[in-house]
Amino acid sequence: MNFNQFKDSPFIIKISFNKVLEALEKIAASDVDYRSNYAKALIEKCKPFPELRDGVSTMEQINENEVLINHLLADLFPTALTNNEIKAVTVPFLNITFNYTERFKKIMNEAGSDFDFYIRDFDQHQFYIMSCSLILNAYYNQHFDFSKPLFYDIPDAQGIMKHYRIMYNADFLEIIPTEKAVKLTQEDIDMLIDNFDNVELWKEKFPMESWILKGFGIVLLFDATAENAVSNLKSDLLKVNGDENNFNESIQRIFRSIFKIPDLRIGFTSFIQEEIKFNHMPNKKQVNSFILSGNLEMKCQNAVNSVVFKTLIEEKKRVAISDVKKFSEAPENEKFGCHLLAQDIQSCILAPIVKDDKILGIIELVSSMPKELNSLNANKLDTVMPFIIDTIERYDSDFQNKIEVVIQHEYTTIHPSVYWKFQKEARKFILEENSNPDYIFKEIVFKDVYPLYGQIDIKESSDTRNKAAQTDIKNQLNSLIHIVEALHAEFKLDILEQRKFELEGFFKEMFSSLKADTEQQIQRYIETEIHPVLKKHDTSDSVKTLIEDYFGEIDEVTGAFYQERKKFDKTLTTINKKMSLLLDSKQKEAQAIFPHYFERFNTDGVEHNLYIGNSIAPQANFDLNYLYNMRLWQLQVLAEMEREHYALKSSLPYQLEVTSLILVFSSPITIRFRMDEKRFDVDGSYNARYEVVKKRIDKALEKGSAKRITEKGKITIVYSHNHEKSEYKKYIEYLQFQKVLEPTVEYLDVEDLQGVSGLKAIRVKVILDKDKDAKKS
Repeated sequence: MNFNQFKDSPFIIKISFNKVLEALEKIAASDVDYRSNYAKALIEKCKPFPELRDGVSTMEQINENEVLINHLLADLFPTALTNNEIKAVTVPFLNITFNYTERFKKIMNEAGSDFDFYIRDFDQHQFYIMSCSLILNAYYNQHFDFSKPLFYDIPDAQGIMKHYRIMYNADFLEIIPTEKAVKLTQEDIDMLIDNFDNVELWKEKFPMESWILKGFGIVLLFDATAENAVSNLKSDLLKVNGDENNFNESIQRIFRSIFKIPDLRIGFTSFIQEEIKFNHMPNKKQVNSFILSGNLEMKCQNAVNSVVFKTLIEEKKRVAISDVKKFSEAPENEKFGCHLLAQDIQSCILAPIVKDDKILGIIELVSSMPKELNSLNANKLDTVMPFIIDTIERYDSDFQNKIEVVIQHEYTTIHPSVYWKFQKEARKFILEENSNPDYIFKEIVFKDVYPLYGQIDIKESSDTRNKAAQTDIKNQLNSLIHIVEALHAEFKLDILEQRKFELEGFFKEMFSSLKADTEQQIQRYIETEIHPVLKKHDTSDSVKTLIEDYFGEIDEVTGAFYQERKKFDKTLTTINKKMSLLLDSKQKEAQAIFPHYFERFNTDGVEHNLYIGNSIAPQANFDLNYLYNMRLWQLQVLAEMEREHYALKSSLPYQLEVTSLILVFSSPITIRFRMDEKRFDVDGSYNARYEVVKKRIDKALEKGSAKRITEKGKITIVYSHNHEKSEYKKYIEYLQFQKVLEPTVEYLDVEDLQGVSGLKAIRVKVILDKDKDAKKS
């Protein structure tokens, strides 16, 4: 049998007890009678087995001489320490062990007969280099510190993975060269020092089986489970990426090792200071929250009882519940205790994660066994808490950065096309703030840029919103009239008849136009005069059901019926979101053509501003063809947005129509970033004309008519000069050819606006149903 578990080795291995026998021979020659006699007797017993001195080559020989070997090594394996030390005979770095202490045997038995001992993260390459390093140190008198911490990972009887640090004693080993051994020079040794990864070089200097490793080593294991688990926890917590499930399992396994609890589960609940709320971990490595269970978020006082809340949140101290069942017997603990028991939690530790006196969240350790987690072993958290705090703080910081990105994107974005200029000014400020504390930011200005403005507007949105509000109020009043009628039938009180009369008066008022303060008056009346009546009387079950159903319909925020307005809000939000996503997607494609400034606004529809010119992208060569390209792009995108809305419309609660508008402005303008408003605006009195037209044009009328220039399903292009008309006629003809626009084109004069006259418009209908149009043709 070959002792090598690795196929390549510089050693021929011979397990020999020659050095032990030599030591016994010295004792036998001494004057200490009992020691001398014992040594002579042992040497005599070994004489029939010369292989014990010359070298054992099979495990069968070791097993046959197990008792004799045990006697030979008695001084190295004292009986008094056999239940304490984890020790055995071995060959360094190899899976060859025998002559175990009782504690080592116990560990092996608990691991099971199928378990094999392998050094963690130790491969053929490392084995070969470390074996060669043994030769360099022992034979060539070098002093290479080649060792790294080596570990065995061994499960105990409960399945908890324990970690043992490996220490070797090589005092009883001899290293002998064979005829195949290469004699090394100092130059060879220096070359090897600088080439750890070049295994072929090491094999050249130490050919396979060119040396004899004779003797034996002693392996001593130390239980380093806690320290190793903390180290592994630190490594795992630093992993930002990776599979979420593996991450959770890894962390849970590590905590089980630390607490020695096989069924221990880990949870985490985030804490929102501003709202005193618990919520789920805002990270892709999301772990369970036992406090929240199936809820996404909850007010802290509703999630836990008052004592736990005070300890965790106000005092920032951990809570240990060793027996949840017993804990829940107290009336004030019943709700939270039952919440834990429903998740098979019989004992638990809840610990706030605090950084700079700010709570980041709660780490939860739970077990299905009572008493397993308690106030004593809760102290083990002190060892790992610094790493948990740093990790959660890092995740929290990353999440806050994401929030900032969303806020910038949705509310106050600095567009990437102009970001370089803000960076330039910010760099100047940072470099000069120490030497020049009075440094004043220079204004961010872009000259000679061409503006493009467009919008897709939701038609009659204000009227529809008012109608939805009227419907909600009527439904609420109608519901209250029925309830008051039922109460009057039951209690026969005249005041209830009067309340019904007043409610009916408000109901009739709802059939006229909704005034600005009507809703507030009605809600104030309902809250002060009607709601107290509903809550006061002890009614029959049927009336109680009516009242409960009514309050179930009340919106928490407004205190009123809000169903129809919710439908309208959902419709508006869905349209805006769909249009915005399409516009943003197309915008990415347009940026690749030529960098330009772009901003989008969501109101009752979607508006966009676009500015293109050399000052925004000085590294690119701007010419007017890029402007023309952007104008065609804008027309195409608005047509696509019209189509998108048409496809979406039938699935929405409200069938809202949209109109589209483009404003053409051919003169270059200057835009300036206004620090007070944190946005770009046109600069100068001449340029202000563009801004005036832009703000008033969507309400403009056809000249000599009461009709607006915008119509549903059509794009209206407003312009000032004939050359703009000619330009857009070409774009329209091209898109008609592409089956995007219908053949009919309308040319309009625009009613004079305040301070602006002479505007004209082109209006063209979009082919909304491509399939229907294809069938026609």
